Amino acid sequence: MKFHKTPLEGAYLIELERRGDDRGFFARFFCEKEFGAQGLETRFVQVNNSLSSKAGTLRGLHYQLPPAGEVKLVRAIKGALWDCIVDLRAGSPTFGKWFGAELNDDNRLMMYVPRGFAHALITLTDNVEALYLVSEFYAPQQERGVRWNDPAIGIEWPIQPTEISDKDAAWPDLNDAFHGMESMRGLT
Repeated sequence: MKFHKTPLEGAYLIELERRGDDRGFFARFFCEKEFGAQGLETRFVQVNNSLSSKAGTLRGLHYQLPPAGEVKLVRAIKGALWDCIVDLRAGSPTFGKWFGAELNDDNRLMMYVPRGFAHALITLTDNVEALYLVSEFYAPQQERGVRWNDPAIGIEWPIQPTEISDKDAAWPDLNDAFHGMESMRGLT
């Protein structure tokens, strides 16, 4: 695997190293030794799979507060999506900044989302299937979200959403009282 730093501290785009022949290829999706050598999370407790049937479907911006703060490893296994992360760690040099990249079934890139980051995706094609490795169990009482179009963050989405859940549309703009950024100070 090739680990490419993003402009946000602790976040990576990960490229699979394919070994192939005329039958196709083989690549590791995850390797505990390689992730550990990079100082990244090596324990994942859930593998989640989502399907979005229509292009323009937005999911997010989601995260969980400590002690249920989670690391995610996200990959599109069918179709194309634009994956977006926002650093919500108080005191981080990249606090409030966002980064996005296209993940698709051709480039096979993965987004490594550290603890203390909100995560969202918007589908660029129909029938997009994503696979997520997650380091913590889902804790509904610790779940939070930020409004996808919060002007203080200013994410430049590649397309306008056409499908968004009522829950995701109702998340509030970024504020410490609800979002608990101070509780994520120092997370990596």
